[in-house]
Amino acid sequence: MTALRQTWQVALRGVRVFVRNPAYLGMALMQPIIWLLLFGALFKAVTQIPGFDGSYIDFLTPGIVVMLAVSSAGWTGMAFIEDIQSGVMDRMLVAPVWRGALNAGSVVYAVLTIVIQTVVIVLLALALGADYVGGVGGVLVLILVAALLGAAFASLSNAIAVLARQREALIGAVTFALLPLTFLSTALMQQSLVPGWIGTVAKFNPVNWAVEAGRSAAMQEIDWGLVAGRVGLLAGLALVCAMLATRAFSAYQRSL
Repeated sequence: MTALRQTWQVALRGVRVFVRNPAYLGMALMQPIIWLLLFGALFKAVTQIPGFDGSYIDFLTPGIVVMLAVSSAGWTGMAFIEDIQSGVMDRMLVAPVWRGALNAGSVVYAVLTIVIQTVVIVLLALALGADYVGGVGGVLVLILVAALLGAAFASLSNAIAVLARQREALIGAVTFALLPLTFLSTALMQQSLVPGWIGTVAKFNPVNWAVEAGRSAAMQEIDWGLVAGRVGLLAGLALVCAMLATRAFSAYQRSL
């Protein structure tokens, strides 16, 4: 069995669970709708602040896409914790399976979920009056950056899950990371209106890389230099995180 086929089989396992559980499918689709409506209503008045340019729904949509990518991908490792506690992981690791396929397959599944959520957000925002200046191409770039960011955080989630082996550890890590990464970015507020130190930190924040690239591509006149640079950073981060997750599986196997 090739590495590609192994990866697909792991991904297919997650897809089957997703499809067969209507409640989870509904929650995954409703979450982006709720976030967009709630945040859009809560922060709509910021457009009245001097210095804020444009419609808030245009500004907010890429931010919600990126927030949901991080949130959704962060729980990816839960499936492996269940496998560890049920003994399934031990049986998988004695099979002739490339360790990278275990991570890659779950990442593919996480990315598919994120793409579905992103499409829902894009369509809802369009109904609410969002203006996608970048057209279809810009929206595709927005989906790409969300997928890359989600792939990175899904790999990190898998690494934490395999090393910690406890649900509480993963829940704590996701909860600890989501809000700081969101508020230390331009997901909800223009950079010119945030404190200077937040703007400095945002330069090193992968959530902000994705927000900037997605917003420039979909909602503004696209800056190809900025988009290419941010996509490159996100791709590099996703690769590094995938390597860390693969090593985590090997470390877990050695501990048995």
